[in-house]
Parts: sequence; C-alpha cells; structure tokens
Amino acid sequence: MNKQYFKQYSSRLDRDMECCLYGHSGHPVLFIPCQDGHFYDFESFHMAEVLQPWIDSGRIMVFSINTIDKETWSDEHTDPGHRSWLHEMWMEYIFNEVVPFINGISMERNGHGSGVIAFGCSLGATHAANLYLRRPDLFDGLIALSGIYTASYGFGNYRDERVYANSPVEYMRGLPKDHPYIGLFNDRRAVICVGQGAWEQPETTRELDAICKEKGINIWFDYWGYDVNHDWPWWFKQAEYFMSYVLRER
Repeated sequence: MNKQYFKQYSSRLDRDMECCLYGHSGHPVLFIPCQDGHFYDFESFHMAEVLQPWIDSGRIMVFSINTIDKETWSDEHTDPGHRSWLHEMWMEYIFNEVVPFINGISMERNGHGSGVIAFGCSLGATHAANLYLRRPDLFDGLIALSGIYTASYGFGNYRDERVYANSPVEYMRGLPKDHPYIGLFNDRRAVICVGQGAWEQPETTRELDAICKEKGINIWFDYWGYDVNHDWPWWFKQAEYFMSYVLRER
C-alpha cells in the first residue's frame, strides 16, 4: 500500500497539522479519527487493512487527519465560547486548507479534482456528517458510523452561533425545503449508520433521519441490531459494507 506522510502549517489553527495519505489514485476519502484521535489511527486501528482492496486497486485514496477534540469537544474545564470558536477554526481548516490540498493531489493523480467522501466513526462520524451536511459542494459522499448528531454532546446546554452551526440536528431542522443544498444531497450518496447494542446512542440518528425524510433529503439511515456494539469490529464490517454503495459500485 502506498503511504505518504505530510506536515503542513495551518494558518487558521496557527500550528503544524499532520496527515497521512494511503493509496496512489482513486476517489478521495477524508477519514476523521474517533474522539481525541490522531491521523495514524486509520492504520493503527486496522481500518487501512479493511479498505486495502479499494486502496490497492486505485478506487480510493484515503487522507487521515488529526482532530483537536481534546481542546474542543472533550475539554469540559475551559470557556465553551472559546472551544466553539476553536472547533470552527478546525472546520475552516478542513474546508479551506485540507480540501484544496486533497483536490490538488487528485488533479495530479486522477486528472481531475473530484469531490471528497467524508468518513468517520463515533465522534469522527459526528464530524464527518457535519462536514458533509454543511458543505455538499465540497463533499460528495458520506459514511458516518455510530455518531451523535447534536453538539450538546460536547457543549452541554451552552449555545452560540458556532455551536448551532456544528449541531446537525439543529441546523438541518432549520434548513428551508427549497435550499439549493437539497438538490446536491440528492445527487450524492451518503450513509449514516448506528447499531443498537452496547454503548451505541441511536437517538440523534433517528432525529436526523426524521428531519431529512421530512425535507425530502435522500440519505441512507441504517440501523443495525441489538448485538451491534460501539466498537471497531462492527465499524470494520460497516465500512466494508457501505464503501461500494457510496462509490456507486453497486
């Protein structure tokens, strides 16, 4: 498997940010690690092995990046207003720095700068869905496994405009039915999946499902059984199951 490491300065975060690229060509996939995770988790938790058939065959190339969750969603002891601002800077870093970087590599290797599939598990799924739902002009696919889709998970009862903008259940409820993004959503393939076993929290998935159905947004919401736990072995099965669908291979 072809692998490249990058460290680049982010002007929005005022720090160096690391990432790894797995693969030599194919549709770009942005992998968001689980809560407090790091770019190397894609490999160290063996998700790279699960997706190796798609990577080695040149159907996808995966960019795995760092989160700053320890300073934002996970930090209960500092000012929530600062934390929401910092998380929004991380989102801007992805929109304005990571995606152009990915598109540049895609242009070199594929001959075109196609959209990006957002992919994550647990809080990584929360972030991936948030990226996709906020910017379907940049992201043309989604695999979100076992996420929670309200910002109250990280910010409790605190609310400001940035918390609202990162709480999919809230801002999707407020999305007008004639918003141009709805047409984009319906031209893409997105999956939001959750199990119903130990440590899973399917409630906000059901909320988001109902909101999308009411607005005519076609996202595949899939609920796996009561034996399906919030853990990597199930995410491996789900990633393998859904990848071909999002890539329109079936």
